[in-house]
Formats: sequence, C-alpha cells, structure tokens
Amino acid sequence: MDRIAVLIPCYNEAKTIGKVINDVKEYLPEAVIYVYDNNSTDHTAELAEKAGAIVRYETMQGKGNVIRQMFREINAECYIMIDGDDTYPLDCASELADKVLLHNADMVVGDRLSSTYFSENKRLFHNFGNSIVRKSINYLFHSNVKDVMTGYRAFSYGFVKTFPVLSKGFEIETEMTVHAVFNNMHIENVVVSYRDRPDGSVSKLNTYSDGFRVIKTIFRLFKQYRPLQFFGSISLVLILLATGFFIPVFLEFLDTHLVMRIPTLIVCGFSVLAAIQSFFSGLVLSNMTEQKRRDFEYQLNQVNNWQNQENLK
Repeated sequence: MDRIAVLIPCYNEAKTIGKVINDVKEYLPEAVIYVYDNNSTDHTAELAEKAGAIVRYETMQGKGNVIRQMFREINAECYIMIDGDDTYPLDCASELADKVLLHNADMVVGDRLSSTYFSENKRLFHNFGNSIVRKSINYLFHSNVKDVMTGYRAFSYGFVKTFPVLSKGFEIETEMTVHAVFNNMHIENVVVSYRDRPDGSVSKLNTYSDGFRVIKTIFRLFKQYRPLQFFGSISLVLILLATGFFIPVFLEFLDTHLVMRIPTLIVCGFSVLAAIQSFFSGLVLSNMTEQKRRDFEYQLNQVNNWQNQENLK
C-alpha cells in the first residue's frame, strides 16, 4: 500500500503533463504518481511515462469513468487527485496530505473560490456556475463546502473504497461532495491558488452541456439523499395548488349552496391524494436512506479494519 498516491486523470494534456509530474516530485517526493490516460490523441501517455509517472489506461470516455478505475485499482493511505492541466500549484499538496494523514480527514477540498479563481478564470459562465453549485449544495445539504467543483482534492482510504462512482463525466466532483456531506465524513477546506490554462491548452469542460449535467446531478442526489424533503416539497406544492383552486369553489358553495365547478373540485381532490402519496413516499424512502447510512457505517468500519491490518504487515 502506498503512503501517498497522486492521481492524475488525463485527456490530451501533452502540453502540461510533464510540468505537473515534475511539480509533484518537487513538492511531494515521497508520493507515487499515477497518470490514467483517457483515449488521448496526442503524446500525453508517452510524456507522462518519460517524466516518471506510472501510466495506465481507461478506454471508457469521461472523468467519472477514469476516477472509478483509479479508485478500484490503487491502494494508499492518502490519495491526492489533481488535474493534468497545470491549473493547480503543487506547493500546498503536502498540506492537503497532512490533513488526511495527521488529522484524519476523509476529504480535503482544494478551495479555489476563496483565492484567485474569479480573477484568473476568464470564462464568466464558469465563475457563475461554480458559485451557484456551491450555494445550492450547501443550502440543500446544510454543509459548508467552499468549492464543490474543484478537481484538486485529497482523500482517505476509507472514502475512496466506500465511494460509489455513478457519474461518467465532470459531475463526479459534485457526487463526491454530496457523498461526504451526507455520510457525515470529516471534510476540510484548504485555500489553494488557481491559474488559468496556459496558451495552447484547451479545456475539456463544456460550459453548457456539462453545466446542465451538473445541475441534473444535484437534482438526482437531492432526491436520493434527501427524499423526505424532496417529496415533501412536491406534496406542499400540490396542497397549496389544491387549496388555491378549492377556496373559490367553497366560497361559491357557501353563497349558493351549489357546487358549480365540479371538475375543479375533482381535480382538487386528486391533487390532495397525490400530495398525501408523495409525502408518504418520501417518508418511506427516508427510512430506507437512514438504513443505508447505518449500512455505510458498518462498511466503513470494515474498510478501516482492513487498512489497519495491511498497515501492520
């Protein structure tokens, strides 16, 4: 088992991958560096191997697919994940690793948004999107994560081996954050500087399509992890709509003792039934979610016991 493993998912990063690997060697000389090439059409893999990294390949396209394979194959006490585009300086990598190794953090977030991100990143929609995603996650899950979309993170062995990777693309960072928050894992934030890509290096993130997938992922995770709040909100909306349409019918009945809008009354009745069904669906799913949290704690204990046994060998 490695003490520190640096994980670098790559797709066409020939211009910057060599510098990133050299920076890792300078600031984390004890780390083992893994580069996972995701169908690059340039010389990313060759340059990474020449620079001294262990190069492996993932043919299923997408950052989420690459990270799934990384987490399956690599065993380490501390994992540091960083992009291969040289946008994150490595001078604070040891601080991220210490948070895991010495302070028992499960996930350490490299917080760009409290540093130079907004001044360095020239893509205004990215800046706006990052702020919206952060505020949405913190509001929906009552957390205080400073940067949800950052690709610079450190993880414990327990986090990596219990994290179910479901996303295929760049929405993977959102999924990681919600997993840690929901399961009450130890999260730390470390402010890191950010620099925009050098000339000639092209971002693989599509502002609109990937942004839409991130929003859809937040919606899915909210339904999955907070079912009572999700279905309770639907129930409340249906009740309010039914009440709003019922009041005129009821007032008319008090005045004339006749129900003149029978279709409206029927729709109101069905809306109330749907609201009741939605609420109890959320209640049942909420109980199932609580059971999953108990099962997760048991699974996490098993993983940590296995790690302790490996460390004693």
